[in-house]
Amino acid sequence: MMWARLASLTLAGVLAASAPVMAADEPMAKVLSFEDLPKWAEDDHSAALSTFRETCDLIKGREWPQLCAVAAKVEDARAFFELFFRPVLIEDGQEPLFTGYFEPELRGSRTQSARYRYPVYRMPSDVSPGTPYFSRRDITEGALSGRGLEIAWVDDPVELFFLQVQGSGRIRLENGSIIRIGYAGHNGRNYRSIGQELIARGVYDPHQVSAKVIQNWVRRNPTAGTDLLNTNPSYVFFRELPKLSADKGPIGAMHRSITPMRSIAIDPKFVTLGAPVWIEKEGEEPLHRLMIAQDTGSAIKGAQRADIFFGSGNQAGELAGQIKDPGRLIVLMPIQLAYGLEERAEG
Repeated sequence: MMWARLASLTLAGVLAASAPVMAADEPMAKVLSFEDLPKWAEDDHSAALSTFRETCDLIKGREWPQLCAVAAKVEDARAFFELFFRPVLIEDGQEPLFTGYFEPELRGSRTQSARYRYPVYRMPSDVSPGTPYFSRRDITEGALSGRGLEIAWVDDPVELFFLQVQGSGRIRLENGSIIRIGYAGHNGRNYRSIGQELIARGVYDPHQVSAKVIQNWVRRNPTAGTDLLNTNPSYVFFRELPKLSADKGPIGAMHRSITPMRSIAIDPKFVTLGAPVWIEKEGEEPLHRLMIAQDTGSAIKGAQRADIFFGSGNQAGELAGQIKDPGRLIVLMPIQLAYGLEERAEG
């Protein structure tokens, strides 16, 4: 197979006739065959097709409407993907990396109390896009108090911090009801890794740091832990999602619910949102599976970078927190685009 330079960083534009010649360090694409995908035949293609259908109508690009019309009626899922798509390996020189994410579930209340004293804020009206707002330290020290911005109050500042990292979650009230919340915006300040901060302070070595390790350290050291959390100036605000039922996954970047172990977050500069993506994750528990690119993330950058959605709650969080593995990510590109890449490579 020959390599072709991408005509655009978005797959929808790879065949743009007016695209400029790419520099030597630009991303490269290589068209593969399905025989090149280990364990392809063993996957549950019907499950992937079901997830694909959830957001197919929202995919941008002239190639997709006809594909979506076929996807809505087709019965043989594997044949659908093999007939209308070709696997394309896109590389940008960065090392492949798979991580995991989940939807946290916190304990909370609609009213403040001695137990529930950490606010979950909705977006303030005076936040201006592109302009730095109050820092995390400002906000945790009361900069937004008394403005009626609280959606709810929770009982654990560390879980609240990781709720903001994940960008969506559930708050379970004492009566058993659940508040679903999603990302509404942030304070315009750059994210700073508290795991890297612990390493810089000499508390842990790089291989020791995980979400669970950070959570336990903050709980053992509440004063120093609060200071640690505040070293990340970024702060996320939420909105309530009253129409999202408890049995649905959180809302992804395509404004639809995502599916555990079938949805992934990708870098949309390299992968079209909504496209099927075959992953070959290595590590202690290898994973070969057809996923759908239905989400994005601020830390998900690069052609071979992906975040796997593990589901909701503590168990999903435990599993997601263990994932930091190499592997290979292969986009399933509509066949006409893939043929165009082959022509560019041969030309």
